[in-house]
Amino acid sequence: MANALASETSPYLRQHAENPVAWLPWGDRALQRAVAENKPLLVSIGYSSCHWCHVMERESFEDPRTAELMNEAFVCVKVDREERPDVDALYMEAVQGMTGHGGWPLNVFLTPEQLPFYGGTYFPPEPRHGMPAWTQVLQAIAESWSERSEEIRAGGERLRGQLSGGAQLQPSSEPIRAEALDAAVAKLRESFDVDEGGFGAAPKFPQASVLEFLLLRGEREMSRATLRAMAGGGIHDQIGGGFARYSVDRFWTVPHFEKMLYDNALLARAYLHGWQAFGERRLLDVCLDTLDWAMREMRGPEGGFYSALDADSEGVEGRYYVWTLAELRAALGEDAEQAIAWWGATEQGNFADPHHPGTQREALGPGLNVLQDREHDHFAAALDPQTRERIRARLLAARDKRVRPALDDKRLTAWNALMIAALAETGAQLRDAPVDDVDPALAQTLLDAASRCAQFVLDQLRDERGRLLRSYNDGQAKIGAYLEDHAFLLEATIVLFETTCEERWFAQATALADELIARFSDPDRGGFFSTASDHEPLIARRKDLEDSPIPAGASSAAMGLLRLAQLTGDEDYERHAVSVLRLLHEIAPRHPSAFGHLLQVMHWYLSPARPIACAVPARPPPSGGA
Repeated sequence: MANALASETSPYLRQHAENPVAWLPWGDRALQRAVAENKPLLVSIGYSSCHWCHVMERESFEDPRTAELMNEAFVCVKVDREERPDVDALYMEAVQGMTGHGGWPLNVFLTPEQLPFYGGTYFPPEPRHGMPAWTQVLQAIAESWSERSEEIRAGGERLRGQLSGGAQLQPSSEPIRAEALDAAVAKLRESFDVDEGGFGAAPKFPQASVLEFLLLRGEREMSRATLRAMAGGGIHDQIGGGFARYSVDRFWTVPHFEKMLYDNALLARAYLHGWQAFGERRLLDVCLDTLDWAMREMRGPEGGFYSALDADSEGVEGRYYVWTLAELRAALGEDAEQAIAWWGATEQGNFADPHHPGTQREALGPGLNVLQDREHDHFAAALDPQTRERIRARLLAARDKRVRPALDDKRLTAWNALMIAALAETGAQLRDAPVDDVDPALAQTLLDAASRCAQFVLDQLRDERGRLLRSYNDGQAKIGAYLEDHAFLLEATIVLFETTCEERWFAQATALADELIARFSDPDRGGFFSTASDHEPLIARRKDLEDSPIPAGASSAAMGLLRLAQLTGDEDYERHAVSVLRLLHEIAPRHPSAFGHLLQVMHWYLSPARPIACAVPARPPPSGGA
């Protein structure tokens, strides 16, 4: 059987199209073949910018002998987790339950009935660090299936009920109290890194939803210190703008270099709100350079935004972004020594991966620096604005001559919606309160980009029935949209309405809200399922609840419906929003790092509504029911 990924629209799946593995995409063809041949499914899940996904592909999936083992014993399925978050969430929970950890690549073995029975993440080609070789895993699973398939099926069936996410949660009748939000702030303080900002130890993620919650509550120390630390660290691209996905150390110095659209959309808004809260111009500059990066490098010709930039180039993570002193001097000439001091570069370099000591230095050579700006106030005073901009422009021009990281150019509805909201709110802020030395035309540029992107999503990501779709590439939209797609777009269209007062966005928001309630709500326990009632059935219909790394669909749906209820007076919208809070308002304050967006919903529910000056069209009285 031949590899069947060449015609897929996902860049991640196409990356594997030349593998000797007979990959199939997730779907009826693969699932029916597993049943017909009574073979286990080997489902390998990843995404295009995943470093260790690339490593396992090079080591194992491109190896003909390994591929022969896979093809002989299994129906091999490749899944892009960004296109199919439902499949990813389901089997990630299964693997975490089996092994105690998860990540990508995620490799999970299923019965032909799609029940998981074994899984893990990265497996090396030879045994090392206590991990078996991938070929050993393949052989052991094949032998077990041959000898004990019915026993394996029974064990998988017992696991089914544990894979529904939060779908078994019962609503609480306890009142929703403001004191719980104060307790959430106190809980975050327990894990706050006083010296370096952020929460917990390495690796550190930029938890935008948590920062937004703290800003809403008027907390100043943790939010400001974290925004400042990330802005000055290597996780923030000091040359080209935008943020990497996370830092492998507690100092925000060495990032995992992939850049995701969702992180940057969420962080742009967090920095905008940080600037509004603290009045620190640097925070606005970070917001604007993040949006500038997105507009410059991540926008398609139709106005939609691409998904991600890879961590790797030339087969090595970080090569595109790091510098030796010699490279800095060659690019900058007379400005070099000032820049070297500004960025904190040294002859020894600061680029190393503490999880795998030495590997990156050996791959790239010694003396490599991730540029930082930790002494911003000192050097900003020492360097005039023209010199600073000249330094950045020269380094950006020099970097542009390098081999660029691969681009994942699919457009996802949910992630585009996050960027729409960031562009619209920032544009409106600059329009309504112009800032010295910011081009006045930028406000309208950002608002126009938000409107154009929204219209692209609403026009092009539709099926023949007019229902929303998840993914677009090569002129083709596909895959029924999930709760997060509907919910994020609902929030985005409300932001567009509030910032432009154009009635078309209000109409789209109400249509999305009605569709969301009709197809995703749970009439028995409240809240929302992550997949629609007519979505392809999997072994469990889940409620994915945690706001990490992006808001959960349920939290976003609650926020959008609550805000729409405040605009319209429609109590049905508020009832469905509150049904999400009833499931989580006791849990979320105890685990605030996992529920940053939900805690924001609680804040708005307990706070007086803020009036806006737009005229809202009248709605007929609700007819009752969901």
